[in-house]
Amino acid sequence: MSFSKHYVLAAGGTGGHMIPAYALARELVLRGHRVALITDERGEKIPGMVDDAQVHVLPAGRITKDPRSWVGGTRAILKGRRMAMELYDTFQPSAVIGFGGYPAYPALLAANSQNIPTVVHEQNAVLGRVNRLAARTVNAIATAYPDVLRIKPKYLEKVHLVGNPVREEVVALREEPYPPLLEDGIFRVLVTGGSQGASILSDVVPDAMAMLPVHLRRRLQITQQCREADIEYVRAKYAEHDIPAELATYLSDLPQRLGWAHLVIGRAGASTIAELTTAGRPAILIPLPSAMDDHQTYNVKEMVESGGARAISQSQFTAKELAKQMQKMALRPGALENAARFAAKCGRPEAVNDLADLVESFGTSPLGKTMKLKKEKQQMMSSRKEALAKDNVQ
Repeated sequence: MSFSKHYVLAAGGTGGHMIPAYALARELVLRGHRVALITDERGEKIPGMVDDAQVHVLPAGRITKDPRSWVGGTRAILKGRRMAMELYDTFQPSAVIGFGGYPAYPALLAANSQNIPTVVHEQNAVLGRVNRLAARTVNAIATAYPDVLRIKPKYLEKVHLVGNPVREEVVALREEPYPPLLEDGIFRVLVTGGSQGASILSDVVPDAMAMLPVHLRRRLQITQQCREADIEYVRAKYAEHDIPAELATYLSDLPQRLGWAHLVIGRAGASTIAELTTAGRPAILIPLPSAMDDHQTYNVKEMVESGGARAISQSQFTAKELAKQMQKMALRPGALENAARFAAKCGRPEAVNDLADLVESFGTSPLGKTMKLKKEKQQMMSSRKEALAKDNVQ
């Protein structure tokens, strides 16, 4: 008989941390468990959490190389740890799962102090700062890539490759064929950059499209995500080049658009890579150089080596270079279809199930804990009675 368990998920307030946390929360709830989420004020505002879950906003102290951050950061971490411990006293989690980001650290510290099993999930190809701090004490390290840098050799026995959970709508795309690309048919390009990395795409992509051969340029249909400050500027550039383009600051139906895209141009964030490889869509990716530990450069490595994507460093990302790479993929017969197939080979569509299986393997349910304590108490009382009986006989 299996018991319902309680799990606490702790994630920093960015989409890269929150999306896999939300996916795991949904899966655990579907399996009959209860879930609570620990995050910060940013994370609370990102939609996607299951309705039945508790959400707790805790202080997230950040300690940097700047000595001025040490005192305030430490105080915030200790306050968050104390608040997490109070939550655990009532919620009684079977395990605490961290997804990176500073809000996860106090939650993991609190779990360690109460001997609660812990798991961390690393979305990137470089182990993040918080997960590095927690690696010594956690029970397991779940990874999205076969090779993850900055994991010490002595912790490799804790590593479990599961992949990076994505939305169910993206997993469903895996069962759909790559959209037909006829010689004279529409060529659909999806451009995504996120809030941090969209500006350079706004500058480069429209001009690159204008450099394509006329017979390819006339087939283009662009959907591009832009920063609000850039959108009218980008709209004017596409109009100048007479290229049809739909622009938006946010694409709420991104999975649907990914489904009919023939090519994706974007950054190399963990969620982007996971969605591309799960859906099986070819891409030209520009790693964000300011990403911590340059992790986007390493994120793209597996997909590029497989033949599912091409990578252009930001220093080399010009309209001329992008146009050249697009022609290599779009004008060679079967090149995009082959790249789509190679991208899919890197995908791990069972990531959320595998992560949930790993999480379920740790800890017992609150009911199970109570029954275990009762059994131990009964055994202790029985042993005492036997000892007393022996003393009386003697």
